[in-house]
Amino acid sequence: MKIAVTGAAGFVGKNLVAVLKAVRDQKIDVHGELKIDGIFEITRDTPEAFFDEAMEKADFVFHLAGVNREENGKKLSENIAVTEQLIAGLERHQNACPVMVASSIQAAQTDRFADSAYGKIKAETEALIREHSRRTGAKNLIYRFPNLFGKWCKPFCHSAVATFCCQAANGLPFTVHDKSVELELLYIDDVVKELLLALSGKEHRCNYQGETVLFCENGAFCASPNSTRATIETVIHLLEQFVKQAETLMMPNIFGDRFKKHLYSTYLSYLPAEKIRVPLEMHKDERGSFTELMRTVDCGQISVNVQKPGVVKGQHWHFSKWKKYTVVSGRGLVEQRKIGTDEILRFEVSSERLETIYIPPGYTNSITNLSETEDLVTVIWVNELYDPQAPDTIAERVEI
Repeated sequence: MKIAVTGAAGFVGKNLVAVLKAVRDQKIDVHGELKIDGIFEITRDTPEAFFDEAMEKADFVFHLAGVNREENGKKLSENIAVTEQLIAGLERHQNACPVMVASSIQAAQTDRFADSAYGKIKAETEALIREHSRRTGAKNLIYRFPNLFGKWCKPFCHSAVATFCCQAANGLPFTVHDKSVELELLYIDDVVKELLLALSGKEHRCNYQGETVLFCENGAFCASPNSTRATIETVIHLLEQFVKQAETLMMPNIFGDRFKKHLYSTYLSYLPAEKIRVPLEMHKDERGSFTELMRTVDCGQISVNVQKPGVVKGQHWHFSKWKKYTVVSGRGLVEQRKIGTDEILRFEVSSERLETIYIPPGYTNSITNLSETEDLVTVIWVNELYDPQAPDTIAERVEI
C-alpha cells in the first residue's frame, strides 16, 4: 500500500508519518494486515512532479494540509486552493482512492462558531471532498477534530494546550482570558491510532447534533472516541503540579487518568535542555549515601541506597510500612527477624541475578555490603512517604 500525506511537516502530519514509517519498516506491528511499501510526504516545498506521482500512485490519501490562521502572508483561502489541487491531481489520474480530510468542529458553524472564518473555510473544504466522492465514487473520511494536543505541536499558534505546556516548561506566566472555558481535547496518539484504523477500513463513523458526536455505523463524518473535556483552569492547575515535581519529587496522581497522563507527556516534550537534567539531594556520610528518586501521592516512594564496602545499614523495623530491596550493583546480605522471635532470615543478593526482597512490617532488618572493594547499590521502594512527625521507625538490631 502506498500512502500520500499532505501537510506532512505539520503537527498531525509529523506524528502520523513517524508511525507510518515504523509500520513500513516493521518496527511496530499495528493491525497485522496493514502493509505499507511507500509514503509520499507532501509539504509546501514538494516539487510538482513528486506531487503528481503521489496523486497517481497513492492507495490512500491523508489530507492534513491547511492554514489555521492568517499570518506571515498565509491566507485561510489557501485551504480551498490546496484541496482543489489535491482533487484535480487525483481525478487527472482517475485515482478513486479513499481520502481522509482533517476538518474542524468549527465547520459545524454552531452558535459558538457562527462567526468563525476558519470554520466556514473548513465547511467549504468538506463540500469539495464530498463532491469529489460523488463524481468518482472515492470513499471520504471527514474528521472534525476538536482541540488537539501532544508532542511536536507549535505553541503560540494552533493549540492552547501547547502554549500552556510551553509556558509552564519554560517558567513563563500563563496568558489566559477566561479560565472557566471548557475545551474538548484529543491527544495526538489517539488521533494517529484512529487514522490507522481509517487506513484499515475500521474508522469510527458518526453524525453531529450541534457539536455532539453521535457514533453510528453509516455516519457522514468520522471521529475518535477518545476525546475528553477539561476547563483551562484544570489544565493550568495540573501543569503547575508538573512544574513542582522536579523540586518536590512528588509525582502527581496521573495514573488511571488518560488525560492527565497524556498532558504530563506533552508537558515533558516542551522542557528546555537545561531542565532535562534534574539534580537530586544526596544524603552522604562515611557509610555512603541515600537519595530519594521519586515520591507519589498514594504509591509510596523510591530511593537509592549506596553503601561502602563492609558497611551495615538498617537495624530497624516498622509497624505498618513495608519495603522492597533490589540490589542493582554489588553483592550484599539482607537479614530480617520477626519481632518477638529468634529466627533470622538471610538472603544473599547480587546484581548478577536481580531479585526483590520483601521487608514486611514487624520485621527488623538490615543490609550489609559483602564486598571489600565495591559499593553496594540498592533501589528501595517503600509503600508510604516518610513523615518526620510520625516516622514509624523503631531501632532494633537483627541479631539478638
